[in-house]
Amino acid sequence: MRHKRYLLILIALLIMATGCKIQDDVSSENNGEEEIDNIVDYTPVDGGNVIVPLTNFDTLNPLITENSSYYFFSKLIFEGLFDFDKDLNIIPQLAKAYTIGEDGRTIEIELEDNVYWHDGEKFTASDVEFTINTIKYANTDNTYKQMFSRTIGSFSPSDIRRIMEVSVVEDAKLQITFDRAFANNLEVLTFPIIPKHKFSTGKGPNQDYIKALEMDNYTPVGTGPYKFESYEKSMEVVLASNGNYRKDKPYIDNIIGRVLDSEEDILTAFETGQIHMATTITVDWDKYEQNSRIKAYEFVSGNYEFLGFNFENEVFSGEKGRSLRKAIAYGIDRQFIIQNLYLGHGTQIDVPIHPDSWLISDKGNTYGYNLDLAKREINKLGWADNDEDGILEDEEGNKVVFNLLTNTYNIMRLRTAEFIKEDLEKLGIGVNIIPMEEKTDDISLEEIETQWEEINNRLLSGDFDMVLLGWQLSLIPDLSFAFHSSQIEYNTNFIRYTNEAMDQLLESTFLEGNRNKKAENYDKLQSHIVEDLPYISLFFKNKALLVDSKIMGDLDPTFFNPYRGIEKAFIPKELQ
Repeated sequence: MRHKRYLLILIALLIMATGCKIQDDVSSENNGEEEIDNIVDYTPVDGGNVIVPLTNFDTLNPLITENSSYYFFSKLIFEGLFDFDKDLNIIPQLAKAYTIGEDGRTIEIELEDNVYWHDGEKFTASDVEFTINTIKYANTDNTYKQMFSRTIGSFSPSDIRRIMEVSVVEDAKLQITFDRAFANNLEVLTFPIIPKHKFSTGKGPNQDYIKALEMDNYTPVGTGPYKFESYEKSMEVVLASNGNYRKDKPYIDNIIGRVLDSEEDILTAFETGQIHMATTITVDWDKYEQNSRIKAYEFVSGNYEFLGFNFENEVFSGEKGRSLRKAIAYGIDRQFIIQNLYLGHGTQIDVPIHPDSWLISDKGNTYGYNLDLAKREINKLGWADNDEDGILEDEEGNKVVFNLLTNTYNIMRLRTAEFIKEDLEKLGIGVNIIPMEEKTDDISLEEIETQWEEINNRLLSGDFDMVLLGWQLSLIPDLSFAFHSSQIEYNTNFIRYTNEAMDQLLESTFLEGNRNKKAENYDKLQSHIVEDLPYISLFFKNKALLVDSKIMGDLDPTFFNPYRGIEKAFIPKELQ
């Protein structure tokens, strides 16, 4: 989590507060016949340009970029052995077929045989071998090394040096060996493949790897639907359609990445027609419904919100602690928060696994708002409101009041905390929101950083009862970072949750090399999460891709690829 992101969210929300309104339904005077008459069935044609936003980035090199906007943009140029489908399951991309060895450690891959680099050279297994060895050679802070470490779930980032070995069997066949079996073996192989021949120095492989990892003067050459045309630093990147693309030439001639300073500038540029796509940064995009120039494609983001507990606090431990956590799970009206704070743009869930994931089981939606069930769990604790002030007392006569830690300078988190406070007071549980500053506008970056320092210090010292925060979750849900007892010392398991059954489930889920058993293992893991409730999952935030309505076709944006489907989109001739 980075401080800057929360500042951007805050600024955007302040803007939203002055411009947001509830949209009325379409007037009943409009009948279906009139709507049908206005629909024009366009035939796909070639031509036209689409301008998409970029923020300032340092390099065109896809292996070392740390800029998410360019990362998404580069997916139009580069491809991986595998990609993710809408359900976050693996689908072949440059791979045509694969076989996983019985030990779960080896994967034999047959490559597509009609793939060519943008410069006309044939794509082969040697390119894959070179890419993997380049990544292994890179420094430990390399972007894709970090991605590998998160994907594989290694407790030591340096383990990436021994994760993979690759051997070329034939021009279109290779074998990849991992140092152990694990469930996400194919997910690791989604990194962009780069062309070996472009980086040959004649001075040995190490010099070739160094050249492939250069930041400056990098010319992207990939196998994707669009090829690099030109780059004007801090201004724009121009891509042209790849006429030799194996899946048919894209209709749109050029995709132009326009560099803008901030997310707010991007939204302004979109609203004024200077760019043709933009991802929302606030929740009030329904205001565009009446604008015929704009279409909004909503999708579930990777931003997951949760309520955690300090398990060093005895009240949250044991069977009574579990009853208390269940009472809180039943007692929070998450749909009210989603509808009234997020304007409906959130997706309720009971586990920290993306709602679109093929790994979600029926356990993923276990708790709904139920005040009666919440009170039934509270009654198991033996607490009573003896002085009838609305707040329960425990067996020793102490008021049941918890400190709820959150970053209160984030308006959405603060409002969510306030809704949770109101809900828990209905159960007789008092809540103090901390740190609680009166100031919620004109907040400086320095003030936000100071508050984050305070929050981190409280997490480190255990100076909280409950905590309301969020994670930007990976495509591959290895939850060891949050719930495995070994991660307490690294402070990602800052709730100090220790549970032997959870540790075993996380390890077996991760280390199982048989992909057919993967869903079974995740089902067991989800059962444990909803039963023991280390977190109360609140929801995933939804976002939307705003698109100029002249762009037509089956756009299918996702949080991991907002431009998904653009290679099949088109612009009618009269709108180009």
